[in-house]
Amino acid sequence: MSFSSDVKEEIAKTAPGPRHCQIAQIATVLNHCGSLRRTKDGREELVISIERRSLYRKCFTLLRKTYNINSVSEIGDGPDDEKSGPYEIVISDKDDAVNILKGTGILGRDGVFKGFHRSVDAILIKNSCCRSAFLGMTFLCTGSMSDPKKGYHLEMVCENREQAQQIIDVMATFELEAKIICRKKYFVVYIKEGSAIVDFIGICGARVSLMEFENLRILKEMGNSINRRVNCETANIAKTVAASTRQIEDIQLIQKLYGFERLPDNLREIAEVRQGHPDASLQELGELLDPPVGKSGVNHRLRKLSELASELR
Repeated sequence: MSFSSDVKEEIAKTAPGPRHCQIAQIATVLNHCGSLRRTKDGREELVISIERRSLYRKCFTLLRKTYNINSVSEIGDGPDDEKSGPYEIVISDKDDAVNILKGTGILGRDGVFKGFHRSVDAILIKNSCCRSAFLGMTFLCTGSMSDPKKGYHLEMVCENREQAQQIIDVMATFELEAKIICRKKYFVVYIKEGSAIVDFIGICGARVSLMEFENLRILKEMGNSINRRVNCETANIAKTVAASTRQIEDIQLIQKLYGFERLPDNLREIAEVRQGHPDASLQELGELLDPPVGKSGVNHRLRKLSELASELR
């Protein structure tokens, strides 16, 4: 199972919460997965079409707890051991359907049907706990997440901009920053920052997944930090070796064409020390001199030797 599926399974198993949170969750799933269907005898049924078994079970539980409805369910053609559907929850009783639609704000008190695939009634998510429930259910219905071992990317696919903007606005109340991109005919809300995804998972109530993601993120960042340090040290070593090789070539040329005996004492001393310690750093070379000299002093003397070698060439 993918990491994204693990997160969804955990969110689906979280406790429904108080009744106002349950209604917020039902309104959210209707917003993304609800529809009305007319039967052969002319009656209308409320249908919730779901792709995952875990979400199907959660919705069934919410309807039973919130509205005391033992819904008629029709399961799709997928094998029993598969997590994917499609699955359907069908509310055939008209009174039950009306109660649900009124409770979730989809059917107004004036009897006007506001429709599905729209933003959830703001009254239903005015509390922080209800907004958390809204985000968790939204991710269950429309979300996906990349494997944190490979990269950080969370997204939720919406039918229209109104839905996407509401998700952005709700996230903002938790100080989460997300963006919207249009992909074909859909609007995608996405997060690419690891710490923000961790916060989102926590808000949705998936504590185990949060710890797993955080552990993977820490290990990944430690690995990246070690790689950067190793690369930096490797570059420094390569730079030191290249400089040392060039300095020794200059010193050998001076020794051959000019002679150490003609050099001032300070330049002769650094030339002999560098020849004897080709792998030493500037600081180590300075400590070998008598009296010791700092890095800038050593660098100044080697630069004088380099200039002399250039003249000889």
